[in-house]
Amino acid sequence: MSHDHAHGPACNCGHDPEQVDLARRRVLTAAAGAAAAGAAMAAGAARAATPEARDAYADPEAPGLPQIDMEIAKGRTALVVTDPQIDFLSEQGVTWGVVGESVTEQGTVDNIERLFAAAKAAGMPVFISPHYYYPHDHKWAFEGTLEKTMHAIGMFDRPGPLSLEGFEGSGADWMPQYKKYIEDGETIVCSPHKVYSPAQNDLNLQLRKRGIDKVILAGMSANLCTQAHLYELLELGFEVAVVRDATAGAKVPEGDGYLAALINFRMVANGLWWTDDAVERIARSA
Repeated sequence: MSHDHAHGPACNCGHDPEQVDLARRRVLTAAAGAAAAGAAMAAGAARAATPEARDAYADPEAPGLPQIDMEIAKGRTALVVTDPQIDFLSEQGVTWGVVGESVTEQGTVDNIERLFAAAKAAGMPVFISPHYYYPHDHKWAFEGTLEKTMHAIGMFDRPGPLSLEGFEGSGADWMPQYKKYIEDGETIVCSPHKVYSPAQNDLNLQLRKRGIDKVILAGMSANLCTQAHLYELLELGFEVAVVRDATAGAKVPEGDGYLAALINFRMVANGLWWTDDAVERIARSA
């Protein structure tokens, strides 16, 4: 599976094939222990967060903050999924070494599919906010820590905005089980976000043009794009419920990305649901 755009002198992106391969190996081995644990749990994919994960990330028994919730309003509520792509969610993706354990213990892959199926059955609009990088994105003059990492490993790479050459089965492609939902002619695939939030894509416009002001948010990765979408949508006046086990995060020496996001979800989201709850609510709203 190719994740590059023919890296070399001609592309002028500053990354040659050897650099890309080395960076990929670093990511894939940075959390070898976590990857091994994730692989062990991967046998027989869970349809929900494992009991161990529910215990490890349980909400406090005596919350110190007000407990609020979001009601689904038919015609005004949509499912938004960030980055449902191979590089984040597949064992063949370039980030599996650091996100695989969290994806597996949360049952993220199956839970996202359950949300897709529930939304389609209920006639709820579905929006995808994808992540793509083109050769010109590799020429940025400065990058943050994870931007630099993503560019170095060829994550979400495509040869250009007007070309789908090499897209099928690449790290930028959708997870195969999601294609029947995303490619049904009804799902709105927005222009790509480039860093983490939807500030630079057309998600807000597409939602507003459909009369949407409530969002059920899921996807990857918890403390990066998913959290950034939550913040941006809240600032734009949307009401947002996050599906907590339909996302996941990297586990690295710097910390547990999923836990970092979960703490913030509790503090700012209008609702924090398990997939089971979200699916039931979506069905009732039909």
